[in-house]
Amino acid sequence: MSKFKSVRAAVILAACLSAAPALAQEAPGAHISIELNAVEPVEDACRISFLVQNGHGHDIGQAVYEAVLFDTQGRVNRLTLFDFGALPAARPRVRQFVVPGLACASLGSLLINGAETCAGDNLPAGACSDGLALNSRTDVEVLG
Repeated sequence: MSKFKSVRAAVILAACLSAAPALAQEAPGAHISIELNAVEPVEDACRISFLVQNGHGHDIGQAVYEAVLFDTQGRVNRLTLFDFGALPAARPRVRQFVVPGLACASLGSLLINGAETCAGDNLPAGACSDGLALNSRTDVEVLG
C-alpha cells in the first residue's frame, strides 16, 4: 500500500470514529410511525384509535399533530389537533380521540397535515415530521 493510500485510509477511519457517538444517538432513518388502528362509533361521536411508535433514540415529551378529516366524498369535514402526549423512545403507545358529531361511516380519509408541537430533549430538527410513516388498518385512508 502506498504512503498516500495509508494516510487517506487513516483519515477516513478517524472521521468515521469521530462520527460514531453522533450516530449512536440517532439511528439513520429514525422516525415516528402512526397507524390508524380502529374507528368505532360511540354515541354521537367517532372514537379514533392510533398505534404510535417513536423510533428515535430520545423520548418525545409532547407530540401534537394537525389533522384534516375528509368525508367519503373527499370534502373537508374538519381540521383538528391530535395531542399524542409523551412518546417514549422505542415503545409503542395507543392513543384514542373521540371526535364529537362525526359519524365513523362518513370518515373517508385522514390527512396528517404536520406536527404542531414536537417537544423533547436532544431531538433532531424535524423529529416528528421527517420520515413520518403512516398507515391504516381500517377502510379510512391515512395521508401525509
